[in-house]
Amino acid sequence: MEYDRIVFLCNMMSVCNMTFLTLGFSAIISTHLVTGGFMGGLYPNDYIDSVYDVNFKKLYEEGYRLLLFDVDNTLVPHGAPADKRAIQLFQELREIGFRTWFLSNNKEPRVKSFCEAVNGTSYIFKCGKPDTEAYLDAVKRSGCQKSQAFFFGDQIFTDIWGANKSGIRNCMVKPVLKWKEEPQIVLKRLLEAIILVFYKIHTSGNRHINLVPLKSNRK
Repeated sequence: MEYDRIVFLCNMMSVCNMTFLTLGFSAIISTHLVTGGFMGGLYPNDYIDSVYDVNFKKLYEEGYRLLLFDVDNTLVPHGAPADKRAIQLFQELREIGFRTWFLSNNKEPRVKSFCEAVNGTSYIFKCGKPDTEAYLDAVKRSGCQKSQAFFFGDQIFTDIWGANKSGIRNCMVKPVLKWKEEPQIVLKRLLEAIILVFYKIHTSGNRHINLVPLKSNRK
């Protein structure tokens, strides 16, 4: 019992420390976003509800040939196996003519099992996003140009930042199940919320933004 109490207190201290860091960084980020500073590189090219809302046929018609995806909370809840919707999506993408890759910071058993379930998709595990190596490696190994690649993910500080640094067009999606995330990710979501507020201000009324084609009209 005493050991359990010690572990609990340590975990609580860790969460509290991350909370204070989050609050401090939020002030810094807000300043840079308002002034259009370097943090603007955290903005996604587009922000939508779900990857399943995308009209991929139109995306193919626009000249894209390579689709890069995060897995957890982008396609399915964190740690969940590939469901019928995900399997059907990647079957449709193959029929359209896309090459597809999974870029995940998770370990190989998780990514490999998901990849095998949807069939026909390559993967890179423990990518170290936002490092650019995995993004550029997938593009090179697919025989495509960066201008033909498109990335989808649910986190700004890993997925979107890495895609922006790699020069790859990207789209952020809302997490499939936000409440099921790990504590450190929940805290990062607080920072993301601040960035997204300024992102919406930045994109409001901007006709030059290249929006992702959706199956239905935007609200």
